Amino acid sequence: MISDDPAAIEDAAGVVLPGVGAFKDCYDGLCDRGFTQPILDYAKSGRPLLGICVGMQLLFEAGEEGEGSPGLGLLRGRVVRFPDAAETGLKVPHMGWNNLKQRTERPCPLLKHCPPSPYVYSGHSYRPGPADDEDVYATAEYGVEFAAVVGRDNLFGVQFHPEKSQDEGIALLRAFGEFVTQAVRSATL
Repeated sequence: MISDDPAAIEDAAGVVLPGVGAFKDCYDGLCDRGFTQPILDYAKSGRPLLGICVGMQLLFEAGEEGEGSPGLGLLRGRVVRFPDAAETGLKVPHMGWNNLKQRTERPCPLLKHCPPSPYVYSGHSYRPGPADDEDVYATAEYGVEFAAVVGRDNLFGVQFHPEKSQDEGIALLRAFGEFVTQAVRSATL
């Protein structure tokens, strides 16, 4: 279900927080439409939440894009800009395909149907800088190594766009659906 009603979150078995655009604009939009507290309450309830692109970035404490903005603070860390092309030789924004490097010591339940080095599509100028290395499930490279899949417990975030990442994206979204189904089953036992 797609909804612009914050009350719809209360009864959801799983929530996807999408995002396209600037960090501050997205955060302000959540606040203006009354979504901030329902999302925080939902996340604290232990039910599955998946942030995609800017939706993933909003899971962190703050973002430096534009004049800067607070985030939801569900994960510790800040969202920072990629180094300029003068430093890396790469254009910003980062637009294109990357392989993910999964952390074998911390397998991500959302990547369980993906190959060991999934090939995914990204479009972003800013990247998460998690304060806790334990919140990183997979990284990617674009001039610097950056967190591409993050999470803890019931929270997940992907910097790339699963909806544009073909088979690997479909596999990730299917795994999130399975995670939601398992959470519902566990809650009813």
